[in-house]
Amino acid sequence: MMYRTATTVVAILGLGALAQTASAAPTGFQDRTLKVASTVTPENTTAQGQMKMAQCAAEKSGGKLVLKMFWNGSLGNELATIQQLRTGSIDMVLPSPAPITGIVPDLGILDLPFLFDNNTEARQVLDGKAGDWFSEKLKPVGMVNLGWMEAGFRHTTNNKHPITKWEDFQGIKLRVMQSSIFMDTFKALGANAVPMSFSEVYSALEVGAVDGQENPINNIENMKFNEVQKYMSYTRHSYTPTLILLSKKTWDSMSQEEQTTMKECAIQGRDLQRQLNTDSENKLVEKMKAAGLKINDVSPAELARIREKTKPVFDAYASKLSPEGLSLVMDTLKTIRGK
Repeated sequence: MMYRTATTVVAILGLGALAQTASAAPTGFQDRTLKVASTVTPENTTAQGQMKMAQCAAEKSGGKLVLKMFWNGSLGNELATIQQLRTGSIDMVLPSPAPITGIVPDLGILDLPFLFDNNTEARQVLDGKAGDWFSEKLKPVGMVNLGWMEAGFRHTTNNKHPITKWEDFQGIKLRVMQSSIFMDTFKALGANAVPMSFSEVYSALEVGAVDGQENPINNIENMKFNEVQKYMSYTRHSYTPTLILLSKKTWDSMSQEEQTTMKECAIQGRDLQRQLNTDSENKLVEKMKAAGLKINDVSPAELARIREKTKPVFDAYASKLSPEGLSLVMDTLKTIRGK
């Protein structure tokens, strides 16, 4: 698997921008290098969004604001880097909501099974009032959310057999994110759900410690899970956004110009990442098929049965989470769906 050091990535992104803008650096910026933790490889669409942010920040700050990337979980898994973010020892992390639910339980709303039907409505919810509501919940615990990238809809892979109905989950030892909602969702389907950090999944699949896992297409191909899996099934059981989190300690140390730049560059990175995510999925599916992965769809009728089987999990967790946050999400979805 390709690996680049943080220094190399900064050099790739920054030298051209620094050379062009250093002589005309705007006021309101101080020389600062932000440490950015990432669990993905530099080829991942999230990484491409991060690099767009870094390029934007270098250009707008005249080379004073540098984002230094650390790939492949080199600074720790999502849980570890989130804690470091809160203390200020890491400046930026781009995690999924699941590892944060132990700190901000109401983010679990976004992990409810079958919440979203497609990317468009998920993006509209997150870019609107509901997304702002979730972001406000993060500030008191030391995190500032600059925006929402996406990993996308999650699907299931395994080495046993294709998943065509909920009964096919029974007996499969399945790695899930470190989230009680995900664990209970797959337990409801009869799987043996095993929580595990993202960086450990390939090895666990390779040695047979687990039979399968669930992830968005870009993650499956980028992390080469398809090399150690036989089947992928389009279960679409959850949509996973990616938060662009800045340490509140770092944020509070910034000038207004620096804060504005970080917000603007986050949006540039978000827009690029989402487009790349959409564009790449079909190509990656064909690539994995050609390499031998057997891929199957799940019929609408069977998806409805799977959804019905997980509805008690949805209802149980929804009843424990913020009625305000859930209403914001569901009311927005009703408006989008014309109901």
